Amino acid sequence: MATFQLELVSPEKLLLSRAVEMAVLPAAEGEMGVLPGHAPMIVTLRGGVIAVTEGGQITERLYVAGGFAEVTPDRCTVLADEATPVAQLSKAGAEARLKEAEAAYAASGSETPERRDAVMAKLLAARVAVSVAEAA
Repeated sequence: MATFQLELVSPEKLLLSRAVEMAVLPAAEGEMGVLPGHAPMIVTLRGGVIAVTEGGQITERLYVAGGFAEVTPDRCTVLADEATPVAQLSKAGAEARLKEAEAAYAASGSETPERRDAVMAKLLAARVAVSVAEAA
């Protein structure tokens, strides 16, 4: 089957760089499947899981806390705010992050709408991290 190059980069390191058959990204507008020959685009990512398919099977699942993806017909580059393999997510760490995000959201009442939206995005990403960690 045809493949494309998938790269996942976080501020800390390059987490993934290899040829894959398909990747499902948590785009801001909903789940987005990327296959070889995909139309070029740039999308915003929300907190969620990137599922990587090779050999007809999901071979890797990576949690991202948001970011951007650039898609071309032969490449998909994900620039994640934060990324962790699902198997390495800690439930306790995710729950602590959720409590911090909830406190920040509760305190953001007097912030600008843009800042409040950013705090809400972090809260939603933290909720996803908890649910992914519980399911792992």
